[in-house]
Amino acid sequence: MNKFKVIRYQLVYLVLLLLIALAMVLNVNAGSVSMSPLRIFKIIFMRFEEGSVESNIIWKIRLPRSLTAAILGGALSISGLLLQTFFRNPIAGPFVLGISSGAKLFVALAVIFIAGRFGGIPPYAMVLFSFIGSLISMGLVLLFSQKIKSMSVLLVIGIMIGYICSAVTDFMINFAKDSHIASLTYWSMGSFAGVSWSALGTIAPIVATGLFSSILISKPMEAYQLGEGYAKSMGINIRLFRLVLIALSSLLSATVTAFAGPISFVGVAVPHIAKMLVKTSKPIVVIPATFLCGAAFCMFCDLIARTAFAPTELAIGTVTAFLGAPIVISLMVRLSKGKH
Repeated sequence: MNKFKVIRYQLVYLVLLLLIALAMVLNVNAGSVSMSPLRIFKIIFMRFEEGSVESNIIWKIRLPRSLTAAILGGALSISGLLLQTFFRNPIAGPFVLGISSGAKLFVALAVIFIAGRFGGIPPYAMVLFSFIGSLISMGLVLLFSQKIKSMSVLLVIGIMIGYICSAVTDFMINFAKDSHIASLTYWSMGSFAGVSWSALGTIAPIVATGLFSSILISKPMEAYQLGEGYAKSMGINIRLFRLVLIALSSLLSATVTAFAGPISFVGVAVPHIAKMLVKTSKPIVVIPATFLCGAAFCMFCDLIARTAFAPTELAIGTVTAFLGAPIVISLMVRLSKGKH
């Protein structure tokens, strides 16, 4: 690997880490109760004024929320990258293909029909239901992909599957209790708020496993990008490899949907931003850059959602759509120009 390219990759990683650190400071400081960076540092690293109002705000609300935005933002971005590799299409993503909507449907079913009877659902069960919904939606998309070769038509079908899942979800909400309706409505708009340290204890290992597994299959991904024939000549089991891509992308997007609701455009836009920064499509380089970029992107989006119209808080999906949609539109314009 070229020495100057390695330096560029390292600089990009460093800049992204600095942006994440800046976003963490701004997110922890932003809110109705303002604190100086020095005081925040003392509260976090020196356990200063433990038990005080400021300490409780940081440790119980702001810090878990910021870490959730970073981890889930990175997870959603990696999920999008894996789907773009699988379909060989730059605008494939969990939200576009209806995978997030399938996860949303099964989480809603779990909340309405199981949480009401048993008094709640543990975090790992939420991920499980979300994962099942993601796999079913992905399975439907794959079923149509066997009969339809046009990727544009397949993407439209994915969008329609998403609409159907959303319609069924809205229908099922009519049978929910008032308390569940309020929580499901708030959750379906997308938010990183309300995630506890115990939930983070479920999120972090799942996302870390997904990220590490994605890095492990980076070489097969690079060969797959050059075509199935080339990948087969390199000794790669295509069917097994595609199954791994499906499982990893579904697991990561399901984890995001279970804890933060369906979030649009992150999975499509961020991988392209990461590739643009590192100026390569090598998965071993792009995967860490995509995760870091997704973490920074969602942390700043969450900051905007909290502070733009304070004390009113925007849904995170509103901000990500506002920032991510122009990137997707520019990609589609570029693709249409390339066909002429």
